[in-house]
Amino acid sequence: MATGCGITGRDGHPAATVFSGNPWARERFTGEVESVQQMRDLVHHLADRKVDAIKLLSEGACAHSGGPKYLWTNPAFPDGVELERLPLDLLRAGIETGHERGLRVTVHTTQQAAAREAIEAGADGLEHGVTVEPLTDHSLIDLMLEHGITYTPTLWIDDAHPDARGNLKKVAQAGVHIALGSDTFSGRGLFGANTLEEAELMVAAGMTPTQVLTAGTSGAARQCLRPDLGTVAPGKRADLLVLKGDPTADISNIRDVSIVILNGALAVDKRQEQVLQ
Repeated sequence: MATGCGITGRDGHPAATVFSGNPWARERFTGEVESVQQMRDLVHHLADRKVDAIKLLSEGACAHSGGPKYLWTNPAFPDGVELERLPLDLLRAGIETGHERGLRVTVHTTQQAAAREAIEAGADGLEHGVTVEPLTDHSLIDLMLEHGITYTPTLWIDDAHPDARGNLKKVAQAGVHIALGSDTFSGRGLFGANTLEEAELMVAAGMTPTQVLTAGTSGAARQCLRPDLGTVAPGKRADLLVLKGDPTADISNIRDVSIVILNGALAVDKRQEQVLQ
């Protein structure tokens, strides 16, 4: 799934601040806009390039753009970086334009106020969700359910926040749609390997292995608007993992792959290797 750059206001995301002196990274990480028209033009530009979804970046802990600064902290950047919230008119413009082009629009949030703002503006999903504070607003969970929001927790990158696991458990138990996403491009790790770690962290947070497997298959397919993926059924793509152990008993068994079938064709076969072991 390709979203292109994440879209933010000036000084609204680490990509535009931490990496401000890196033209290569800044061009690829973030699309920076200062007006509704710039937002609409950029979303149309991305849609013309055939992206699958739009991601908007809204940071928490400040009431609005121009309000109190939010000091974003991460173990990789312990000194913190000051960020501002994406203005509401730009947020709405990005969501409306994405929907006009038939695209899902997901919003990067970290706190309850930003999550509520994104949902009320029409977002389809929350990336990270609520991480920097405990999720105490039960009406926010009701709002997620009412709007069919997909919550993508990315514990792999946010597990350092003490409330991230508990917040995921709350929304999962309430029946909110969950998608497994690892935010792999950030920090350490490798594509794919981080997904396996994410699955294990989601179970550690209180989800069942079956819930996590659903989040990584049909839940992710739902968020990506890919009805051809995510379930084993006639007419679907035959993308299958055959595992040596039962992942519903121990989620770590997803690491022990025997066969990979990609679109009906054998892509990986470790059976002989496993016999020799």
